[in-house]
Amino acid sequence: MMGIATSVLCAIHCALLPVLVSTLPVFGINIVHNSVFEWGMIILAFIVGSYSLFHGYVKHHHSLVPVLIFCIGFLLLVFKQFFHSLENWFLVVAVPLIISAHYYNYRLCHRTNCSSPHHQH
Repeated sequence: MMGIATSVLCAIHCALLPVLVSTLPVFGINIVHNSVFEWGMIILAFIVGSYSLFHGYVKHHHSLVPVLIFCIGFLLLVFKQFFHSLENWFLVVAVPLIISAHYYNYRLCHRTNCSSPHHQH
């Protein structure tokens, strides 16, 4: 669930950023094309995603499908940092893939015994 929440927050950040662009400079804040902020969000997505998917894979379902979906989405997220003219296209594909990976991981976990009250983590 944490991975899904982080991905959704990332999507909200990407959707609301254009709205906030005109007001943030008034407060002295600049996160538009701020490399440090963008890389920080990417690193956060990687840490949360890696932990969540690794935990689901090792402890519950042993399926690499969510990991592969996440890796493709994450690579596209990184590519957007280097190909600025295609940034929005990469985001449109990357964010749904990352969210899908977390959702699929979540569904796989709950199809196994981990949803049972007697299952020990």
